[in-house]
Amino acid sequence: MFPVQLDVNDREACFAAVNKVKAHFGRIDTLINNAGFGLFGAIEETTEQQARAQMETNFFGVLWVTQAILPIMREQKSGHIIQVSSFLGLVTLPVLGLYNASKYAVNGLSETLASEVKGFGIKVSLIEPNGFSTDWAGASAFQTEPNELYTPIKEAFFAAATPDSWGKPEATSPAVLALIDSENPPLHFLLGKIAYPGVKQVYSDRLAEFETWKDVSAGAHGH
Repeated sequence: MFPVQLDVNDREACFAAVNKVKAHFGRIDTLINNAGFGLFGAIEETTEQQARAQMETNFFGVLWVTQAILPIMREQKSGHIIQVSSFLGLVTLPVLGLYNASKYAVNGLSETLASEVKGFGIKVSLIEPNGFSTDWAGASAFQTEPNELYTPIKEAFFAAATPDSWGKPEATSPAVLALIDSENPPLHFLLGKIAYPGVKQVYSDRLAEFETWKDVSAGAHGH
């Protein structure tokens, strides 16, 4: 074990930390980008500082560490970059607008990255968990200043969650290790039993909507 303290919001510190680990071990085979926090509140309630802080950690932190690791893995001609995103990078829930946006950004970045680095022998995976019983929704979460107009939406959101909605963190280890050990890991890897049916329903509805409007969409092409 070789612990290194790091603030992922500091790009230079990300490069320094990665190089320190490389110097210690001689190589880096797997990167798991897991830094992030939750911001709860309606979009209208969110301040500029809160919005920027959410994106700085959840998106730019991932970008900086990813950029730092790429030269090392390119030189090795191997490596596995694992971004801990969320199923909320594929679908959305109310009261988590900026968090949703940060994870959509991580997904877009990582899908693009996968296509760019495949030829260097580097694999990319997105872990997309549903909710788990961690401090993400507790001590480590931030809240916006409430506007009472959004109270009914928030109450409905929190009332919809049941104890069974939250996965057990300790149950994730075998799944993550299986992902790391896979010769052909998936780009998208849902975690938990809530994520799959939720994503499937949203994507089915989305495809149906595209189908309904496809003639109008095609007509906008102009020829």
